[in-house]
Amino acid sequence: MTQPTQSTQPGGPTQPLTAKIAYSDVEVGTELPAQSFPVDRATLVRYAGASGDFNPIHWNEKFAKEVGLPDVIAHGMFTMAEAIRVVTDWTGDPGSVVEYGVRFTRPVVVPNDERGAVIEVSGKVAAKLDDNTVRVDLTATSGGQKVLGMSRAVVRLG
Repeated sequence: MTQPTQSTQPGGPTQPLTAKIAYSDVEVGTELPAQSFPVDRATLVRYAGASGDFNPIHWNEKFAKEVGLPDVIAHGMFTMAEAIRVVTDWTGDPGSVVEYGVRFTRPVVVPNDERGAVIEVSGKVAAKLDDNTVRVDLTATSGGQKVLGMSRAVVRLG
């Protein structure tokens, strides 16, 4: 069997995947190390600049409340990106993620205080698939409420 590869850039040379987890060492039910990701207003402003998403619901408390939100909320794509870090940290290779999708169920509310918010993420191997891949189901909560639903990643292991 040939070593799976990933392209370093479109049309560029390929590099071997370096997932540190072996498919043969993983069973259905294997739990990934849970992680907590703090989020404050400064984080949201930096993410807005990096992503180009300057929707005022992510930085302007007055506007967010005027449109019916409890406060400023984190970007959905930011929340999604934080959650997949549990998987990429586990495999040791961001390129190991073959497929990833979520449903946004509740916003991550980020108050303007010294604590901000925290996104808590856990994951579990839900299925062993073909071609050295596994499906990992993620659970993401903030403030005791589930913020992502149907959060699933297909990951190619070594």
